[in-house]
Amino acid sequence: MFIKQFYTSCLSEAAYYIESNGEVAVVDPLRDIDAYLQLAAERKATIKYIFETHLHADFVSGHIDLSTATNSPIIYGPNAVTKYPIRIANDGEIFKLGKISITVLHSPGHTMESSCFLVKDENEKSHCIFTGDTLFVGDVGRPDLAQKSGEITMNDLAGMLYDSLQKNIVPLSDEVIVYPAHGPGSACGKNLGPETFSTIGTEKASNYALKAKSKEEFIKVVTEGIIAPPNYFAINASINKEGYESLDAVLAAGLQPLTVEQFKLKTTKDTIILDTRNATEFSKGFLPNAISIGLEGRFAEWAGSLLPYDKPLLLVTEFEKEKETVVRLARVGFSKIEGYLSGGFEAWKNANETMDMIIDVEPDELLMDMQFDEKLSVLDVRKPSEFEDGHLQKAINFPLNDFIESENFTTIDGNQNLYIHCAGGYRSIIAASFLKRKGINNLRNVLGGFCEIKEQPNVKIVKEKTVLS
Repeated sequence: MFIKQFYTSCLSEAAYYIESNGEVAVVDPLRDIDAYLQLAAERKATIKYIFETHLHADFVSGHIDLSTATNSPIIYGPNAVTKYPIRIANDGEIFKLGKISITVLHSPGHTMESSCFLVKDENEKSHCIFTGDTLFVGDVGRPDLAQKSGEITMNDLAGMLYDSLQKNIVPLSDEVIVYPAHGPGSACGKNLGPETFSTIGTEKASNYALKAKSKEEFIKVVTEGIIAPPNYFAINASINKEGYESLDAVLAAGLQPLTVEQFKLKTTKDTIILDTRNATEFSKGFLPNAISIGLEGRFAEWAGSLLPYDKPLLLVTEFEKEKETVVRLARVGFSKIEGYLSGGFEAWKNANETMDMIIDVEPDELLMDMQFDEKLSVLDVRKPSEFEDGHLQKAINFPLNDFIESENFTTIDGNQNLYIHCAGGYRSIIAASFLKRKGINNLRNVLGGFCEIKEQPNVKIVKEKTVLS
């Protein structure tokens, strides 16, 4: 038996390749499927099954393209409904893969069709379980994504999740390996642990949800403190249910090189110019109205959270980063990509076209200006939980998640001297680019963010709540 985890950090997503005696099953494949096909070819194996633990909300699965490429069935657990051909497995159904077996364990709670897949070795001993979003390292899947108004509530789903865990997870031997669909940073749970796999014994001993003494306690601890999911979750869930055009088609449209003049002709009032260069490079110069989301951060997650899906995208990237940009956008469902600026920002600059920039300041300059500038305003774009852990006195919290075409921009006084920061500098540049696009130009980006600010001598850090009203 051979098992490989494919982990994608910027999405906190784990896909899996399982092989026995030349036969392969892939679990929860990512949109770009070449890695699975290449590994199977290298090992002279054949992909036989594609298993989906549930209809994902945080990324677009590669199941349809992989099924087309390999003529393999897409297998979901009970209750899955799609508009493309799938194989609905029964609870407890067993699939043979070479010398091993995979048992479907229907585990509703995160979603109604959620299922785990238990792998037994050639001696019928339980070896590992692919838990999807039912069980994570240190956490469980959020039970609020599949609720339906008037039909099923978050508490109903949490109760189902408790029953599923008690039935399918708790009885397993401690040494069984746990392979979840997500790792740290994923918004599919509240606070996932730092590892990307675990064991049943470890989770029984340390996972707060599995330590709940009753169903009522489980529902309480699992549902409290859940923040709203990113905006793109519903869109991606719909794409995974409805189907999508092939990644090859998205690449063909998105990888069209455009001259400066062609780029300008394609730019309309509805066009989003997305600049994926490093945040520090973007601030030095960029196309007017461009939005910065750098590839160096949680790119796909922020793109999905902040950008509209119904408007055309034009790209400005670093050299030879065009394909990576399109693929990572496609992973979260973007398909209206109409090309990229050939030669990148340098081509625009060399053509003597109009440019914009963001002024960067060091943390000590911010603190000095705060003492003397009565018109200075500090905008902290971190999460509310980060803000409440400590922030500058009189800072205003406007989380980056709220920037999507936000009407609250009207409450920001463009006459103020606006200083923007996040934790380290990535999110603040994104925020600054949105504000620039809205016509707010009197702003500065604080280099190093709050991590550097709090290390300054004599800085005053407070913990009271201050939010943008």
